[in-house]
Amino acid sequence: MTSPITLYDIAFRAPVEANASAPNPWKARYALNFKAMNYKTHWVPLPDVSKVRKEVGAPACRKLANGEDFYTLPMITDLSTDSLIGDSLDIAIHLQQTYPQSGAGDLFPVQTLDYKYTPPFDFPAPLSAHAEDEYGEYVRFNTNVDNVFSAHCILATHGMPLDPARADEVKAEFVRRSGLSSWDDFGIQGERREQTKESFREALTGVAVLLKKDPSGPFILGSRPSYADLILGGWLQMMSKTLPESEWEEMRGWHDGVLGELHRALEKFAEVK
Repeated sequence: MTSPITLYDIAFRAPVEANASAPNPWKARYALNFKAMNYKTHWVPLPDVSKVRKEVGAPACRKLANGEDFYTLPMITDLSTDSLIGDSLDIAIHLQQTYPQSGAGDLFPVQTLDYKYTPPFDFPAPLSAHAEDEYGEYVRFNTNVDNVFSAHCILATHGMPLDPARADEVKAEFVRRSGLSSWDDFGIQGERREQTKESFREALTGVAVLLKKDPSGPFILGSRPSYADLILGGWLQMMSKTLPESEWEEMRGWHDGVLGELHRALEKFAEVK
């Protein structure tokens, strides 16, 4: 059967399906599986992302701190509606609006997502048109979750499963975006690493409060998953594949294990097609 939807994701080291590590494409993949969509994945090496987005006519959906366009993934094409959508949250909104009865139900049930994290420096935030509409609660939650994970993902950068053939290009691009002087600067160790882990654990306290609000768990709304859980799940997928194994096990146990429970619960939406 022809797949009407194509998901564009970042290709890391082979096998690409097992090494899918980018958090925002994972948010989109979770949403596609949640809605039981017929889709396929088109894998794009990270150095080619800007070229591919420009070729299909998808504008940049983010800006770097210096104002430069930031071309990233995911994006989808949906032949059923002749649509091209280039941001993970907009993809989920498109799926909910276009296929409201499909899959596991409503991706965006009404809820209060009371969590705020102010990062120590600016990150390339998505240029969302939904900040003040019915999806505003999810837009703000997405921004805050992105901020807290981005502020601490230096813990995981050296664990990215890079394609050896293009690793030097990828490393150079990360150094350029970050403003650091070299790839080695991402490899924090010793006391600084322990302090960063503790900062990360503490910053996720508010997320844990949300996940514990309904004791029936493991989702923020108890037994009912929503896009807010998929936002967290995308980042947890990245951490599961890039942190040292011992540190991933440690992170899964933070805050009475609610992060690990959420990660396990989302396995039913984690198929890579």
